[in-house]
Amino acid sequence: MKFKHLGLCKEILSAISNIGYKVPTEIQKKAIPDILIGRDILGCAQTGTGKTGSFIIPLIEILNSGKSKSRMPRSLVLAPTRELAMQVSKEFDKVNQYLNLQMALLIGGISFLEQENKLSRGVDVLIATPGRLLDHIERGKVLIKDVKLLIIDEADRMLDMGFIPDIIKINKMLPKIRQTLFFSATLSNEIINIGKDLLINPKEIIINPHSSTSENIDSTFIKTNSKNKMNDLIKLLCIDKIKSAVIFCNKKADIDKVSKFLKKNNFNTTSLHGNMDQNSRIKSLERFKDKSVELLIASDVAARGIDIDGLSHVFNYDVPNNPEDYVHRIGRTGRAGKKGKAYTLFDDNDNKTILLIEKLIMKKVNKTTFDKIISSQETSHNNTYKVKEKNNPKYVLLPKENYLNFKESGKIPDFLKIK
Repeated sequence: MKFKHLGLCKEILSAISNIGYKVPTEIQKKAIPDILIGRDILGCAQTGTGKTGSFIIPLIEILNSGKSKSRMPRSLVLAPTRELAMQVSKEFDKVNQYLNLQMALLIGGISFLEQENKLSRGVDVLIATPGRLLDHIERGKVLIKDVKLLIIDEADRMLDMGFIPDIIKINKMLPKIRQTLFFSATLSNEIINIGKDLLINPKEIIINPHSSTSENIDSTFIKTNSKNKMNDLIKLLCIDKIKSAVIFCNKKADIDKVSKFLKKNNFNTTSLHGNMDQNSRIKSLERFKDKSVELLIASDVAARGIDIDGLSHVFNYDVPNNPEDYVHRIGRTGRAGKKGKAYTLFDDNDNKTILLIEKLIMKKVNKTTFDKIISSQETSHNNTYKVKEKNNPKYVLLPKENYLNFKESGKIPDFLKIK
């Protein structure tokens, strides 16, 4: 199936072609036709499967036949984090490039005045976080009684972050007769029950019946201990050639510690966590996206809120407290058919959480140690390097403890050469 078979207008098809989308993903093939005929949708698909496009593309097709009114948007997209809302807005801009639909992004960290000016001119779609939308509603700057299409993205994250009461409050202000699209990366019983309260006779579209990890991701758990954890992280960063990578920490305080330690050891890093103001978060993401830095050290606030092209690695400095966050963290790599690698540091205290992760993804994780990794690397490279000195080549054994530091260059510093 191709996009032209989905009943989309020529402007959207041209935009999709410019973006580089070749064929619809599985969630797009199944969701777009039903959305276009007005069905409510309960959709579940793992991260990186084109879920955002599955609702943005038909949303724009539907909105293309109509006109917005001042302060009365025709559609509403709710996202749990500022980063995810920004990602959705960028996808909207790409697909909307040949049309003239108006969109307002309502998130924290941007002045109310700027957002209010946009609303007063009339917008077709609001993309918002629940808290900032309620702020505008209470200030009387936006009315949602004319919303014909509601989209709730990352519903499971909404639940985790405690936004469900806000969703229920917003839902009471919306017209009862409308179309609702409810998307989640995982479907717990609680999420399904919430969906039943918002949806009318929905079409269920479940791409993965359980949380799973992409087959394009090579994921490995490596044994460590708290005393050596920082140094072991550096060892991990030297195992493969890294294009760009995210390092996830469970605690915001650890993000600063890890960042300082890596910078001290000549790694180029930037950070992202919930205590940063919006401008700092945007600048940090921009530096990472434009390749000014190769390592982003983040909390789970970024786990579902960033979409970086060509992310080669994900490193879990900590085993995530929530097993589902493991799926979302490593799902940042191995996207769009590309291969990715994920490494997770663990110790004996993490065994119970790892069992929960295995139960969630329905398979055993791959556990190893640094000794096994180094031994494997030495075997594949014979741990021997050829050094040319005039016409008398010598073979010099690279010391095991320095192997990881110099394997990429294939050269041995003078101070390590055997006289």
